[in-house]
Amino acid sequence: MPGFELFGAEERQHINDVMETGILMRYGFDGPRKGIFKANELEQKITEVFGCGYAQLTSSGTAALTTAMAALNIGVGDEVIMPSFTFVASFEAVLSVGAIPVLVDIDETLTLHPEAVKAAITPKTRCVMPVHMCGSMADLDALKAICDEHDLILLEDACQSIGGTYKGKALGTIGHAGTFSFDFVKTITCGEGGVVMTNSKDIFEKCDGYTDHGHDHKGVDRGADLHPFIGYNFRISELHAAIGLAQIGKLDQILAIQKKNNQLLRSYLEQIPDITFRVVPEGGVDNFAFLSWFLPTEDLMRAAIAEMKAQGILAGNFYWYDNNWHYIRKWQHLHNATTLNNISDAQKAALHDLKTQDFSVSDAIMSRCISTAISLTWTEEQIHDKGAKMAAAIKKAIAEASVVA
Repeated sequence: MPGFELFGAEERQHINDVMETGILMRYGFDGPRKGIFKANELEQKITEVFGCGYAQLTSSGTAALTTAMAALNIGVGDEVIMPSFTFVASFEAVLSVGAIPVLVDIDETLTLHPEAVKAAITPKTRCVMPVHMCGSMADLDALKAICDEHDLILLEDACQSIGGTYKGKALGTIGHAGTFSFDFVKTITCGEGGVVMTNSKDIFEKCDGYTDHGHDHKGVDRGADLHPFIGYNFRISELHAAIGLAQIGKLDQILAIQKKNNQLLRSYLEQIPDITFRVVPEGGVDNFAFLSWFLPTEDLMRAAIAEMKAQGILAGNFYWYDNNWHYIRKWQHLHNATTLNNISDAQKAALHDLKTQDFSVSDAIMSRCISTAISLTWTEEQIHDKGAKMAAAIKKAIAEASVVA
């Protein structure tokens, strides 16, 4: 799954380019950097590879989401509709701009259920934010139609789906803006980093300034820049961007390996009639970073988990239903509105409401789901061994459950 599994000479060369100049900051120092602008180069490469008009690098995927919301004028009191299954960073970004997170149920795409989105729209709704979890996407046509009808912003959190496409377009480039994370366990990595992608020059210019203390970057040097608005320090470093340049050059290789390994492992699980797989919307192609699969009931899934654990083959299988960081059920710090600073009364109320909100539709999906992370380093022999052992353990759990029943 993660690009760090393919670290090599390419990453070292790009890092050495930066180290030879000694200029680690992406802006300024034009003379001593000797024409080395890794962040600028990576942004250009992102536009070419993913087919967007503009790309603004940030220090993280979370910073990218925060920056995108600011540039899209999402702020205090605005409601942002998002799925119950996501990484908490999506939630944190909404809170950081003063907006109100509105969580709704998912469907078997593992992201936003369009009907749940429709039901959640209020006069305060400003944005719909699908989170393309575990390599695949929401029903973007349906969500775009909802946004168009209600004049809402479509912001794609595509941090986990780098390389996935929908009807020929790269995920993250379909809405008003989209974001990737380049942290250490993403499909391609900078170690730490993220990017906002958009086809709007206005949104891009706002992102460009917002990530660097409001600098407009139009002066002959940083001291001559104007500051048309307040910004923050969400800059990426040249070292991180250097790693990203090497990684983006390997993207096709990474995706090909993920697909091959994913499909080979899937061939074992497909032999089990009780197993079904995550729904990929028509016209979508996931990035194959995870193989997400379901058993018919929570009890069967827990029995399968127990058996795989007993056999020592549970590693790499994520049961999100019990995960502290990816599913609403276990987010106690959010339920309790536990923060280190003040948030608005409306935000507190929204967080407290999570304690009693009905997520039974999502629970019925997530309690039956496991996502198996796909490694780039597996050999075919290892996949055959892993697949055979997983299938045998699951079949055993199902058979024993049938006897008990």
